[in-house]
Amino acid sequence: MTGRLNLNLITKLLGLFSFLVLAFLYFPLLVVVVYSFNADSINSFPMTGVSLKWYQEMAQNKALIEALGHSVTVALISTTAAVLLGVPGAFAMDRFNFVGKKVFERIVLLPLILPGILTGVAMLSFFQELGIQQSMLAVVIGHSTFLIAIVMPQVYARLKRMDRSIEEASADLGANRFQTFWYVILPNIRTALIGSALLSFTLSLDEIPVTFFLNGVYSTLPIQIWGMTRNGFSPEVNAISTLVFITSLLFIIISTRLNNREE
Repeated sequence: MTGRLNLNLITKLLGLFSFLVLAFLYFPLLVVVVYSFNADSINSFPMTGVSLKWYQEMAQNKALIEALGHSVTVALISTTAAVLLGVPGAFAMDRFNFVGKKVFERIVLLPLILPGILTGVAMLSFFQELGIQQSMLAVVIGHSTFLIAIVMPQVYARLKRMDRSIEEASADLGANRFQTFWYVILPNIRTALIGSALLSFTLSLDEIPVTFFLNGVYSTLPIQIWGMTRNGFSPEVNAISTLVFITSLLFIIISTRLNNREE
């Protein structure tokens, strides 16, 4: 009986500790969302009123909207490149055995493990040796590098769980390899593919360190927001941050639900 009481107490304490940690991490985000509706230009509580003024100001800020356009463009191109390279890579890892395969399965996650600053400096030095200048192209290549580490493991994990007999059945019915991939394999990995693509888009949209070293003269949204907060805090930042937060949260929820559906 005493052991059960101690276990219940420990469970409750761990639950309380987890709640406090999550509150510490996410309460600032809630504050940003609340202050995005502040009628006053100074963030103070209690607020003097509720208004959508800063969302209107944000929509009229050409530099901010242009930076948002750059971020969306980079995220779309990088995610597409990651999918086009990650899916064949995952398929090759699942179908073929080669020397160092186990090591390669770990190395592919390296871009996610390494600090972003280290990755950015390394890519900047490497691109300079290749003659690639700081530009949107460099940022796209940099983002695609670590986004492949998002797409490939998720698709690979789904391929490993897939029943190979359905491919054999497809071949027995006269389908060639392309038809088997398009009509049999792709539908089975579709949710993992969409989920990893949504997650990749979200991470690219919010990425700062690699972009900072490779962006050149133009700014993405995170770089623009960082620049706006250096000389004071503009309430427009709260508005655009709220929109990015809600969009990222929705993409992450959809990605998680799609991945859980295949478990």
